[in-house]
Amino acid sequence: MELPIYLDNNATTPLDPRVLDAMMPYLTSKFGNAASRSHAFGWIAEEAADLAREQIARLIGCTDKEIIFTSGATEADNLGIKGVYETYQEKGNHIITVNTEHKAVLDTCKHLEKLGARVTYLEVDSEGLINLAELESAISSETILVTVMYGNNEIGVLQPVKEIAAIAHRHGALFMTDATQAVGKIPVNVDEDGIDLMAFTAHKMYGPKGVGALYVRRKNPRVKITAQIDGGGHERGMRSGTLNIPGIVGLGKACELCRLEMDNEGARLSKLRNKLESAFLQTEECYRNGNAEQRLPHVSNISFKYVEAEGLMMAMKGIAVSSGSACTSASIEPSHVLKSLGLPDNLAQAAIRFGLGRFTTEEEIDYTIETTLRAVEQLRSLSPVWEMYKEI
Repeated sequence: MELPIYLDNNATTPLDPRVLDAMMPYLTSKFGNAASRSHAFGWIAEEAADLAREQIARLIGCTDKEIIFTSGATEADNLGIKGVYETYQEKGNHIITVNTEHKAVLDTCKHLEKLGARVTYLEVDSEGLINLAELESAISSETILVTVMYGNNEIGVLQPVKEIAAIAHRHGALFMTDATQAVGKIPVNVDEDGIDLMAFTAHKMYGPKGVGALYVRRKNPRVKITAQIDGGGHERGMRSGTLNIPGIVGLGKACELCRLEMDNEGARLSKLRNKLESAFLQTEECYRNGNAEQRLPHVSNISFKYVEAEGLMMAMKGIAVSSGSACTSASIEPSHVLKSLGLPDNLAQAAIRFGLGRFTTEEEIDYTIETTLRAVEQLRSLSPVWEMYKEI
């Protein structure tokens, strides 16, 4: 076993060597522009993008024409939400989302509020789940979009996507989901789930950074979005810009590997995560954050009470973990997701996110358990607050 151990796979995943192998020719000899229609270099690039669309479509249960390539999930979220708002604002200006969403969704909604949108931010219960009755009561004739994350990036909780989509459709609204943490980890089928738009990215599923996709439904209903990047009319006019062919090839290959290996990998990661959690939860004043049943197989968020997460991470020598979303890790404020669960500051600031991945081994989990518990014990022994708790 080599140190450091990487357990921050929610932030990003390592590039699978098989994905790199697929990409390499398009970084060297097959360098053509897919929009160059007059010679073989362009045709080869276009064929590579078409194959990737097919690979992605097979993973999520759509057609290849419903895939719009982007620079990642953040751009896909922006394109989906802003694109729907601009297209459908004559019908209404109301968007519904959840206060535990990724900042790519929350900040996009905040931006649209400045432009006249009315946004409802649904609250979650203590386990991170929304109340479907509250969702339904929030919908009005002005509601054009309901956007709810599939699987949470900090606590791994899975929302009841199919039921949410059915409620949205019953009232004539579109349903969008940021499925960045879910696609490739669990079965996601846009038709079965009733999804109209879906954002996801390659680097969360062992593909390269800088490439992602937005699924946009073409039938029942045909969804229209306004482009946010104008230029040459690429991607059927929805997203201009020269296609990142090496990245797209990598995304396609990553999706293919996930489709073939997801079931076995999900079972393996659940087993390792449960081993990790059971060791921690047997320890005094340690708590799991989020629903224990409806969740992703690779994520565990644990609060070690009477220990500050920042100090604990420094004491967990040789283990890469995080105390929240990678996009907000520079903030010293408690995670907005954990605060939304109703966690007090002393638990929210004591939370560590463990993100397991394809290359995580049982030996690494054993080391993590031993090292973490030793660090918790050491830090608590230095804490006057812990000493006071023990005396009570």
